[in-house]
Amino acid sequence: MGSYSTILVGTDGSNSSFRAVDKAAGLAADTGATLVLATAYHPMSEKQRQNASDRLGDLAYKVQGSTPAEDALRAARARAVAAGAKDIVEVAVEGDAVDVLAKVAKEKAADLVVVGNRGLNSLAGRLLGSVPANLSHRSPCDVLIVHTVGR
Repeated sequence: MGSYSTILVGTDGSNSSFRAVDKAAGLAADTGATLVLATAYHPMSEKQRQNASDRLGDLAYKVQGSTPAEDALRAARARAVAAGAKDIVEVAVEGDAVDVLAKVAKEKAADLVVVGNRGLNSLAGRLLGSVPANLSHRSPCDVLIVHTVGR
């Protein structure tokens, strides 16, 4: 088996997901792989947007510009660069995390998907399934589950 050429890592902007980014970026740096940073998002409904505007009043204009998904990817890119990754691609896709990561892994021909272990040891994760557990069944390639919580 050769080394990985395309490594996909999921991030939601949380500290836990950034630890997975650090690990994936280190692997990409060591192997010369392309690192794909991916985030799943759900757009705000018109009602949610209006509620935010009502709460912010004259400051609502400050909400325009970047989205939380773009912010998560920007922060993840900075961490990936700091870890030595060179070839970095950013992808934000509407949908649920598992669906998005499986789809992006297939579209980008990823050899490895990296995710954190958040949710694996929670009651909700055991009852409803977690991103790492569900992705391990749906990914078209290897999955690396990084210990990012519970240390």
